[in-house]
Amino acid sequence: MQFEVWAPQADRVTLQCDGATRALERDPERAGWWTGEAEARDGSRYGFAVDDGPVRPDPRSRRQPDGPDGLSAVVDQGRHAWRTRWAGRPLQGAVLYELHVGTYTPEGTLDAAAERLGHLVELGVTHVELMPLCPFPGRHGWGYEGVSLWAVHEPYGGPDALKRFVDRAQGLGLGVVLDVVHNHLGPSGNYLPAFGPYFTDRHQTPWGSAVNLDAPGSDEVRAFLIGSALAWLRDYRIDGLRLDAVHALKDTRACHFLEELSSAVDALSAEVDRPLFLIAESDLNDPRLVTARGEGGLGLQAQWNDDFHHALHTALTGEAQGYYADFARSPLAALAKTLTGGYFHDGTYSSFRGRGHGRPLDRSRVAGHRLLGYSQTHDQVGNRAQGDRLSATLSPGLLACAATLTLTAPFTPMLFMGEEWAAGTPWQFFTDHTDPELAEAVRRGRRREFAEHGWAEEDVPDPQDPATRDRSCLDWSEPEREPHARVLDWYRRLIALRHAQADLTDPDLSDTKVAYDAAARWFGFRRGDVRVAVNLGKEAAEIPLGTRPIEVLAAWEPVEAPGADGVLRLPGESCVVLIQE
Repeated sequence: MQFEVWAPQADRVTLQCDGATRALERDPERAGWWTGEAEARDGSRYGFAVDDGPVRPDPRSRRQPDGPDGLSAVVDQGRHAWRTRWAGRPLQGAVLYELHVGTYTPEGTLDAAAERLGHLVELGVTHVELMPLCPFPGRHGWGYEGVSLWAVHEPYGGPDALKRFVDRAQGLGLGVVLDVVHNHLGPSGNYLPAFGPYFTDRHQTPWGSAVNLDAPGSDEVRAFLIGSALAWLRDYRIDGLRLDAVHALKDTRACHFLEELSSAVDALSAEVDRPLFLIAESDLNDPRLVTARGEGGLGLQAQWNDDFHHALHTALTGEAQGYYADFARSPLAALAKTLTGGYFHDGTYSSFRGRGHGRPLDRSRVAGHRLLGYSQTHDQVGNRAQGDRLSATLSPGLLACAATLTLTAPFTPMLFMGEEWAAGTPWQFFTDHTDPELAEAVRRGRRREFAEHGWAEEDVPDPQDPATRDRSCLDWSEPEREPHARVLDWYRRLIALRHAQADLTDPDLSDTKVAYDAAARWFGFRRGDVRVAVNLGKEAAEIPLGTRPIEVLAAWEPVEAPGADGVLRLPGESCVVLIQE
C-alpha cells in the first residue's frame, strides 16, 4: 500500500505501520511530499514521525480508533456495499433537520440515530443535517473541536457507522448534510504544526493563529481542506456540507478559498451525476457568498440567515440583550424586512458591532431558498447559559406561531432536533476533555463569560459534568404526551402544506407581501395565493384580508374564514394558513 504525507520542512520522515518502521522518500514530482510503500490492510495502525520525533497520526487519517492522540488506521472505502441507489436530493424545496448524534438518542451513536430516522420521514423533512463528526477528545462534545478532518469520531461508530447511517437515510429518501469546520481545529490532539505550515500568524481568530489560506505553503493547506470536503461527498455519499463560521476564514488571495471549494464541489457533482451543495454559516450578510461565480460571487448554494432568527426571537420573547438589541426596537418591522429583503442588516448601523453592517441582497439575482430560516439552532439554544429552548418559556400557541413563520417563509426552513415536539429537555454546552488543564480552562471560561451577562456562576452548568450531556439528550417518550403531541402534529401539517403548495416554495423573494400591527401584535404575509397570519398577543385580533373568497388550510385554534367584511378573527397566541380561491 502507498503511504504519503506532506512535510515540507522535514529532513527525514518515517512511517510506522503495524509495528514496523521504514523511511519515506521525497516525492520528486511534488515538493514537500514524502512517499513509500508498506504492507497494510483495512484496520492497520500507522503514523508518521518527522525528523525522528514522536509518531503522530496522519493529517489525512480516515480513522482514529483510539481518539485524536492515537495512531491512524487504514480504511478500505470499498468494503461497504451500498444498498441504496441514490440520485441525490437538491436544496431547493428542502426542509432541513439539524441533528447532534451524541444527544439525539441516549446511546449517542450513528447506528442508534439511524433507528430513529423513521420519525423524520413521518415529519416530512427532506434532509438530515449532522453536526460535526470529526474526532475530538473524550466521548461527548459538540464536535467543533475536531482535529482529523477526514475521519469520523470513533464513539459515534467510526466510518463504517456513518456509511450505514447515510445508506439508511437515503433508503428512506432523506438527503444527508454534514457540518464541517475549516476555520479552526481543536487544541487537543492537533499535531498539524509538526508536519507543516497549516496555521499562520499573519491573521488571528478567536481560536488563535488562523488556518493558513494565504501565506507560504497555503496551496497545500487549501488542497488539504478541499480534499477533506470532497471525501465526505464522494466516499460517504453526503449530499451537502454546512461550512462553519466562514467569516473566520482569513484569506487575502485573489481567488478566495470558498470560491475554489465551490468550484471543486461543482466539478465533483458533474462527475458523480448528482446534486451537491454548500451552505455557509456567515456573520457577514454578504450576498456574494450565494451569488454564482460567473456573476462575481463565491458560488455557494445557501447560507444560514441569523437575521431572520433574531427578528423572530425578539418578536416571540421580547429579549433585547446583545445582538438582539437592533431587532428588539421594532421586532415586527424587523421581521417584515427580513421576510421581504432577506437581510435586516443590509448596510444599516449595528449597535452590537458599533458600525454599519451588511449589504443589500438583490432579490432579482438571489432566490429565497438560498437563505436558511429557523427559530432555533444548536448555537442559539446551546450558547444560552442554561441551554434553554423556546419551549422553556413560550406557550404552545407561540411555539406554533414560530413554526408557522419558519415553515411558510420564503427561505429554506431548518429545524433543530426536538423542536418539532416542543422538547422539554435543554441542550447545553458539554465537553469531555481528557486534558485536566484544558477542561478546567473551559469550565472557568464558560462561567466567566456568562457571569458578565448577569448569571450566577453556580447556575451555569459544568461542561465537564456527564450530567450536562445527559440532560441534553432528547426524551423520546415526550412526543406521545401532551402538549408535545399537539405541537408535533402542527409541524407535520405545516411541512405537508409546504410540500403541497407551490407558492410556499416559490424562490422569488419579491413576491412576499407583509402587513402587521405592532400594537395588536399580529403579523401576516402573502406568498402567491397563500395567506399566513399569526397573533402573538394574548387577546384576539382582527386582521383585514380583503373580500376575495378564501379558505382555511390549517389553523392552530378553530377559526373561521373571513366573512363578507374580509376580516379574519384570530384567537390570541394562535396562527392560521389560508388560500385564496
